[in-house]
Amino acid sequence: MMSDTKTAQTMTCEACKVNCQRFGKHRNGLSRFRCPNCKKTYTEAHSRVLDSMYISEEKAVLAIRLLVEGNSIRSTERITELDRNTIMSLLVKAGQRCQRLMDEKIHNLDVQDVEMDEIWGFVGKKEGHKMESERNNAGIGDAYCFVGMERNTKLVLAHHLGKRDAISTDIFVSKLANATSRQKYQLTSDGFKTYVKAVQIFLPGRVHFAQLVKVYGAPSDGEGRYSPAEVVDSVPEIITGNPVRSRICTSHIERQNLSIRMGMRRMTRLTNGFSKKWENLQAAYSLWFAYYNFCRVHKTLRVTPAMESGIADHIWTIAELIHP
Repeated sequence: MMSDTKTAQTMTCEACKVNCQRFGKHRNGLSRFRCPNCKKTYTEAHSRVLDSMYISEEKAVLAIRLLVEGNSIRSTERITELDRNTIMSLLVKAGQRCQRLMDEKIHNLDVQDVEMDEIWGFVGKKEGHKMESERNNAGIGDAYCFVGMERNTKLVLAHHLGKRDAISTDIFVSKLANATSRQKYQLTSDGFKTYVKAVQIFLPGRVHFAQLVKVYGAPSDGEGRYSPAEVVDSVPEIITGNPVRSRICTSHIERQNLSIRMGMRRMTRLTNGFSKKWENLQAAYSLWFAYYNFCRVHKTLRVTPAMESGIADHIWTIAELIHP
């Protein structure tokens, strides 16, 4: 029994009913005590982080903050002095909890303007570098994250990690349909053709849908391998409904893509920080979007996107994000 939770100077032995003596610290940093009579040891009262992890909440919060601010696993390991496997386990568990939080909080919301896009990444190796024996392994190679965001509140409504194909597009648009109400809104995407059929199936009569098709110029001589081609024109195409032409735009969601690459070390180009497992990348995305929605103050809004959308009344801490 503890005499004073968390700040206890001593504990009482349950068997002998005498005060215990300090006996070092547990591996998670909590104080331990030992009975001078029966030699039984006790650890001060605490709750485990994410239900099963022994690390202290302070270190867990610090590790997550470092990860969502663009640090790599190994730099986080050096700063927090936590083992890299512990950090990866923390990332996966936190990502799973954040995904459940997003599903619970972002549902049937009234929106006005939604933009959607997909951001490229890869797991293990790029698609073109896969060996013949890896061709049918969907957990290796290109990994596209489909993202839908409300342009006024900057709230990320839905995301899905998959391949750039019709199946993944259908799953993503179905998630977007679940996140938004039946109040009609304007929806804009890039020129990816599979969006058209997915919107017809999952959002019939619910959106004014348009695509902004970009026209790229030919690469100039001597241009670097990773330099993007120049956009010479953007052509708006109305697909369904009556979208307002001045609001046919994907700039906000493309800016979100930049935030992802700046805030997720595994999405930084031309580095060795890329994901080696599909579930790690999936967890990292879930953690990032929950952090972006509930914890990170948007500079133009001066509040978090969740507060601007009315689904939160204060700026969440990371500790709130990972607690049930």
